Amino acid sequence: MKTRGAIIRSTPGRYEVVEMDLDAPRRGEITVKMVASGLCHSDDHVAQGDHAVGVYPICGGHEGAGVVVEVGPETTGFAEGDHVLFSFVSGCGRCRWCAKGMQNLCDRGAAIMTGSRPDDPTSFRLSLDGAPVAQTCGLSTFSEYTTVSIDSAVKVHDKSLPLETLCLLGCGVGTGWGAAVNSAQVYPGQTVIVMGVGGIGINAVQGAAHAGAAHILAVDPVAFKRDSALKFGATQAFSTMEEATDVARSLTNGQGADAAIVTVGVTTGEHIAQAFSAIRKAGVCVVTGLGKMTDVGIPINPMELTLYQKRLQGSLFGASAPSADIPWLIDLYTAGKLELDGLVTSTYALDEVAQGFDDMHAGRNLRGVIRF
Repeated sequence: MKTRGAIIRSTPGRYEVVEMDLDAPRRGEITVKMVASGLCHSDDHVAQGDHAVGVYPICGGHEGAGVVVEVGPETTGFAEGDHVLFSFVSGCGRCRWCAKGMQNLCDRGAAIMTGSRPDDPTSFRLSLDGAPVAQTCGLSTFSEYTTVSIDSAVKVHDKSLPLETLCLLGCGVGTGWGAAVNSAQVYPGQTVIVMGVGGIGINAVQGAAHAGAAHILAVDPVAFKRDSALKFGATQAFSTMEEATDVARSLTNGQGADAAIVTVGVTTGEHIAQAFSAIRKAGVCVVTGLGKMTDVGIPINPMELTLYQKRLQGSLFGASAPSADIPWLIDLYTAGKLELDGLVTSTYALDEVAQGFDDMHAGRNLRGVIRF
């Protein structure tokens, strides 16, 4: 079939909407009519050239939800009309990491930005003028229709739930919430700093609140985001890490925060060093923000790392197992324990994708969402 989607032809570039050809689903695949897609900073990293991809042009988007319109041959578990969310990391269920419950680290992740099917670098589902178009994370949620592996899809059994907000569970919510709950392992009474309160950080605030942190200090230079953080569970908000670090020490007899979570949109080594300095002895600095692939180096003191027994922890998709944790987060949302609706600051038509990223850079959105 034909489908319209937003692509990047080369980097640095700007998303433009074109008409493409979409293949029918093969075995183990489904074709989905998109309902909504979040505008995540990772897609902007692709546009800016911070992250290299295997093939250009590439059709963006990796945080989305829609309705199944076709099921591939000999494909079980899905039917036409099913509501589905996408996980930007698929799980094979068989590799060492999936077997240990670490689905976010599935070996398929090695091919996540090739744009092809992970088992065949020559196999694509989108094309433009006869040439292959890469699918971001094997998904391309910036397309009206997309064909994906069922290993990337999570069924939403309650069709009354709004896909316009549930789509955020495919990346931003799980990444931020899990960074606090899974990676930082926040527990009741702790003091937590969240550095950067955008689409990821605002959910780290929610996660820390759910885990029972007594003090949640949100840091962001944008006043709108600081105000939003207070509504999502932060106890105080600051424009600089220096302010937050001083307050964390004042609350902990000079020790520092129990955890600092780095969710800055374009993360640098200096950001990580600031967060690392803000934590106490045996504290944890969790890094889930992304920067340029070519950047190297974190200016931390090795003696501080050793003698204070601090921990520096990376966190991909909040260290979650999407096929288990996404349904769990849906249950929290339906129970009124997880705020999703308020995360959507602005909605856009497909042709307004580039404007959505302009608004993100201007600090106007917690999360922008494309509605198809």
